[in-house]
Amino acid sequence: MAVAPATLTGKHVQLEPMTMEHFEALSEVAFDPAIWRWMPLRVENPADLRSWMNQAIEQAAAGKALPWVTRSLADGRLVGSTRFLDIDTRNRGLEIGSTWISAQYQRTGINVEAKLLQLTHAFETMGAIRVALKTHHENQRSQTAIAALGATREGVFRNHMIQPDGSIRHTVWFSITREDWPEVKQRLEARLAGGRAVAAS
Repeated sequence: MAVAPATLTGKHVQLEPMTMEHFEALSEVAFDPAIWRWMPLRVENPADLRSWMNQAIEQAAAGKALPWVTRSLADGRLVGSTRFLDIDTRNRGLEIGSTWISAQYQRTGINVEAKLLQLTHAFETMGAIRVALKTHHENQRSQTAIAALGATREGVFRNHMIQPDGSIRHTVWFSITREDWPEVKQRLEARLAGGRAVAAS
């Protein structure tokens, strides 16, 4: 399974390999506390954002992640970020995660198209046989959105993470397999064609 940076472009969104050159533009949208409510870390200031980006870029250099910034093609602005992580080349699996989008760009179709671009790249370019997605057990909006993609709910990792506030997170896991992909792709393309979008985080 080949792992290499790639720019993914649709009608509404462009996913660009993350570099530190994106720092200033991301800093304009990254500090909304709602973005990080369910995340296992917090980005509250420029130092946090720089550390978060550096970690993603280091993981990419090690072949363990492919981080992107998310650009709205309607106005050219950076509106969030997403990535492939936990890339397992031997077993041809990866996870889509660390996804966030500025509130004003949610439910615009951007996230649905971004997922379509990522999944197409994973299955049709990289040759993945499994793509996982996970979320906080209390984040019902995210669980609903992931299920709406066509992903299968697999189960819950209990006491999986300790959140920044000290609370315990149980993690809900979903997956899409190579066998699922044709139906999932058709569903996502139909949603975009019909103008229906549900934002996930």
